[in-house]
Amino acid sequence: MDANRAELNDSFQRLVTIMDELREKCPWDRKQTAQTLRQMTIEETFELADAITDSDWKGIKEELGDLLLHIVFYAKIGTEQEQFTLQEVIDGISNKLVSRHPHIYGDVQVNDEEDVKRNWEKLKLKEGKKSVLGGVPRALPATVKAMRLQEKAKQVGFEWDTKEQVWDKVEEEIGELKEAIELGEKEKVEEEFGDLVF
Repeated sequence: MDANRAELNDSFQRLVTIMDELREKCPWDRKQTAQTLRQMTIEETFELADAITDSDWKGIKEELGDLLLHIVFYAKIGTEQEQFTLQEVIDGISNKLVSRHPHIYGDVQVNDEEDVKRNWEKLKLKEGKKSVLGGVPRALPATVKAMRLQEKAKQVGFEWDTKEQVWDKVEEEIGELKEAIELGEKEKVEEEFGDLVF
């Protein structure tokens, strides 16, 4: 292990030790659950997105630290609940990256980024994902969710043949949105608006 890796290991072990101490000794940290941390994690993610948008590298570094803390925090809670350990989290993502990159760790040939994306989606289906459109978080804002679904659909060739087919679908979605608005169903309105944007 080179010196930089050793220092990285020491820094990570220090963070894990601090988390253990905070969970044991700090009343606020001890009280937290996965549910109470959820909204804070979402906010931290948006703060990172803002820093990236602003090309604020100092801010990016800080927000990545905050998110790393959240990952370690959730793993600590997972360990306490006997659900999973931090090592299982790390091993899980490492194994996923290796299996999803057969063009690096196997004998699959790719020509470009699009081939990589198509292979990624095919591998997810083989792993038991029910749909290419799966994996888009339900909690995403409707417009962001629509954009992600659209990207995924395009990767597998889901596009209409004629403008008329597109307009038929748009009119159908507008009708569903109007109906949800008339019924006053806020959640359904958001869902239908997302469908319309998609």
